[in-house]
Amino acid sequence: MGRLLALIGALIAAGLIAWAGEQTPRPARADAAAAAFSADRAMADIVGVASVPHPVGSAANRASRDYLLRRMAELGLSPRIHPGAGVEQPRFATNLLVGGYVENVVGVLAGRDRTLPAMVLMAHYDSVPGSTGASDDAAGVASALEIVRAIKAKGVPARDVIVLITDGEEAGLLGADAFFARDPMAARVGFVFNMEARGSAGRVQMFQTGAGNGGAVRLMAATAKRPVATSLTGFIYARMPNDTDFTVSRRARAPGLNYAFIGRQFDYHAPSSTPATQDRGTLQDMGDQVLGPAMAVAFSATLPPATSDLVYGQIPGGLTLAYPPWLGWGILVLAALMIAAGAGRARQLERFPWLDLAGGAGAAMFAAITAAVVLHAARKATGAASGFLEQRFLLAQAPRWEVALFLLGVGVLLFSAAELSRGRRRVILLPLGASLVSCLIGGLDQIALVEGAAAALVGLAAYGRPVSRPGGWTGVLLLGLAMGVVAQFLAPVAAFVIAWPLALAGLAAMATAAASARKTGAILALALVATLGLSLAATLAHGAYISLDLPELLCLPLLMAALVVWPLAQTEEGAPPARLLGPALILAGLAVTLTVRFNNPYDARHPRIAHVTYRIDQDAHKAWRVSGAADRPPWAEAVLKTGGATIGRIKGRRGGEVDAAPAPYLDLPGTDLTLTKGADGQLRLHVQPPLGVRVVDLTLGIDTPGAITAMGGVPVRLSMRPGAATQLSWAAAQPGFDVVIRPDGPGTLSVTSTATQEHWPIGAPPLPPRPKDVMAFDLSDSTLVTGTRRFTW
Repeated sequence: MGRLLALIGALIAAGLIAWAGEQTPRPARADAAAAAFSADRAMADIVGVASVPHPVGSAANRASRDYLLRRMAELGLSPRIHPGAGVEQPRFATNLLVGGYVENVVGVLAGRDRTLPAMVLMAHYDSVPGSTGASDDAAGVASALEIVRAIKAKGVPARDVIVLITDGEEAGLLGADAFFARDPMAARVGFVFNMEARGSAGRVQMFQTGAGNGGAVRLMAATAKRPVATSLTGFIYARMPNDTDFTVSRRARAPGLNYAFIGRQFDYHAPSSTPATQDRGTLQDMGDQVLGPAMAVAFSATLPPATSDLVYGQIPGGLTLAYPPWLGWGILVLAALMIAAGAGRARQLERFPWLDLAGGAGAAMFAAITAAVVLHAARKATGAASGFLEQRFLLAQAPRWEVALFLLGVGVLLFSAAELSRGRRRVILLPLGASLVSCLIGGLDQIALVEGAAAALVGLAAYGRPVSRPGGWTGVLLLGLAMGVVAQFLAPVAAFVIAWPLALAGLAAMATAAASARKTGAILALALVATLGLSLAATLAHGAYISLDLPELLCLPLLMAALVVWPLAQTEEGAPPARLLGPALILAGLAVTLTVRFNNPYDARHPRIAHVTYRIDQDAHKAWRVSGAADRPPWAEAVLKTGGATIGRIKGRRGGEVDAAPAPYLDLPGTDLTLTKGADGQLRLHVQPPLGVRVVDLTLGIDTPGAITAMGGVPVRLSMRPGAATQLSWAAAQPGFDVVIRPDGPGTLSVTSTATQEHWPIGAPPLPPRPKDVMAFDLSDSTLVTGTRRFTW
């Protein structure tokens, strides 16, 4: 019973520690000290910039630009508009170019020595269509303005402080590209602080650094208030398809730090993101974390040195540890020595068979794989389809879904550990049952079947006989050591997620003779180590659960937890009541999952998406009302069925099929395309959108090899191959733009253009009023006019 109480106490204490670490600071009032950051002061700028949606090239965006010019002039920054064009090729879309005309707003707080490299405070002021962008990224803009105000209040900085408010980030990092690739002022940049958002609440994370981050990370650790930053996030982010303006500055070799908050992702790029829904504590956290390092850089005559990348992260209590990657080997060696000492002492007290080590390692693997298939099945049981729009059903009730995942994951871990003492192979019924349920819910699920079969095979090998607690735990630790060594080889900056809890567990193993000691002091030591290790795992799990379409990511923090919790979770031999804790948590998790599935989370604060557009095909002289969201509310259903129309399927603009219903054809102006051939053999395609159109998309097909060499006046290089479509998108499209193509010889070019008019077409039956629990999203309610032209040369 003592171990059970210690286990429950460790789970509760670790949860409280992790919860406390996720709490945002109290917002500072507007009368806070002049050299301090005040969320209340910054909120005024969020209201000024982001009261209405303002995508790049829109009249509302120009109004936000003018507000920034006035505010930055009040701050003494002598702001100027830096117009230009930006072009980006997304990293994971080799056939796509995005571009547009932008108007960056740049101001400078002059320093004592203006020859020193400047510090840059960067954020973007444009929003996506349909959202005010109060969080993404007016919160970053307001933070930059409040930080530069605080710097000025402290005195004259040692170097210039550039406030770079970029335009066109949401359209493809366009303002950042225009600045760092072609603005002469970019040559003055010495260090960048970028502020971003992917939600409206939560702790701020410093999630990415420039190359050679040693000096920057040590500066952050020494000067930031309650920083949240790990080298793991930077490692993962570099392998994701996501980008921010910092991607461009980093590519330009500018050192710096990138910050963002990701809580309440329901509001990300949504109409529900407003100044009223932006969490002020999160805004204060942004200021608290950035102001200290920014002050240090601004008032120092030297920049943080560019040294080798560090391993870094926070331990319970908020202390940041930072060290060179090679030291990770030392941590693993120390952990191995402590594990060996604990196992040796355990063998003297309780001569468990060496085969127990394999049983423990296998049981930990079984727990991780079983958790993967159980969480996968739970994700399907919610009824929410996979996809950015479809997962909003879960985002609207994210806390409840997180509780379900926590109960299921911890329940599987405790069940796997407790059953090892009995060694009954019937444990494989859990993963096999979960894989079967996953198939019954949504049809044949190959992922679930593979995960279930793998868990069953491991379970059959690990659970054939009872395993002692010291032998089982030692086996778990040896598995962790093997994982740590592999991680240290492959990803040394990320290996700490295994090395830190492994070192804690190794210390506990040595102190308690690998859990052979049964005295109260030993159990308390195990509980303390479990609390610390579990809080590390819980913090990582909280960030990972947001990946709602891949709950298997939670298996990593589960393995971290196994290292420290196993000696408390593995019960005595036989069938003591303590073994029922895991099954009880699994059942509770299933119950919460069912509440997620059958709960209607939509209300005025969390409206359901209704994405409808009016698509006109000039070539076919046909039109459709189209729904871009599979989870269609009755309002959108009624829009598609206007006039008794029947819903069918048509080809989507970017592949696949979408739901659509025939609509009256309207003769609206499309994009004007002209092609001329220069004396140098290059083709110049001039694209002139209809008046009032902000965004034009092009699909190009060519029957001879060639390459795009310029777009909107910006030199680029994008190969074109016969039979392969090339996608182009241009924002802020007035007054038109050119695409320059160098073909290898004579040929034919087909161009399909789509001009987006961001309103429902005049002459069509108007849209009915939306209920309060239904919202438009992105370019919903727009008219898309598509046509194709063919040119030969």
